[in-house]
Amino acid sequence: MDIILHLGAHRTASTSFQHYMRANAGDLAAQGLGYWGPEVTRDGVLSGVIPASGLASPAQQLDRARRRIALRLEEARKQGMTRVLVSDENMIGATRRNLRRARLYPGVGARMSRFAHAFDGRISRVVLSIRGQDSWWASSLAYGVARGHGVPGGDELDRLVTVNRHWREVIGDLACALPGVDLVVLPHEVHAGRPEARLRAMTGLTEVPRKAARLWLNRCPDLATLRRAVTARGGDTTELPEGEGRWQPFDWAQRLALQEAYADDLFWLSAGADGLARLSEETGPDEAGRHLPAGQTERGHRNGDQERRLA
Repeated sequence: MDIILHLGAHRTASTSFQHYMRANAGDLAAQGLGYWGPEVTRDGVLSGVIPASGLASPAQQLDRARRRIALRLEEARKQGMTRVLVSDENMIGATRRNLRRARLYPGVGARMSRFAHAFDGRISRVVLSIRGQDSWWASSLAYGVARGHGVPGGDELDRLVTVNRHWREVIGDLACALPGVDLVVLPHEVHAGRPEARLRAMTGLTEVPRKAARLWLNRCPDLATLRRAVTARGGDTTELPEGEGRWQPFDWAQRLALQEAYADDLFWLSAGADGLARLSEETGPDEAGRHLPAGQTERGHRNGDQERRLA
């Protein structure tokens, strides 16, 4: 049985994709594809893969998780499943940890090494969605502020911009933790609103369902929502800008730096990612890594192009 792990990341329409998968689980099962979403993974199936404080040692917890997962997979095999797609963005860590450490998924390699063991080396493919760092961090910060995280100051925002850890480093850690596993990277900007295209890229299915394919769930909270959340806990709403709509915490120079970093990540992926991963930009049958994004023949973007786009 092939095991496909969809790791998110957070803030890349993973909740919408999981809703799509639940809505179409019956049709997909008829094609031999089983689905485990958060309603399964967070109901005890994966407990112990990442050790929790308790009487059992981390090794004992992992061994119990491995046996539990094996039993669940055997049940799926008896039901006629030839593949199981597991989707849970918390496998690679929590958004709050990213915010505390000002880094993209620190420790992801160690976490995924434990998942590789928990699935007994049967993982055949891992899928990661990535997003431009300026919009990814802005969405994560808004999500955090709405749930009690403080409004970041200038120094905190600078840390997010200047830290030398981007998607390339995350992908490198995943490749080291999962040697020999097919690592597929999906740009959020291409696949966000197309869960059926994401499923096709993940599984290779040619006939994919379209039910519930255009729902947008768990949206980033807007400024009005953030002000209400800050007010409810007695905070100072003047730390947030005036106006309505989506909150953009970064200034122009910071956004430009983050966009340049993402452009470098995409260039590296388009050029083959040193053989570690493959980029899937197409919603049709074309494979990634065969060509660069349209109009891009060198790393990054010229500042003039960025200035016009931002203007």
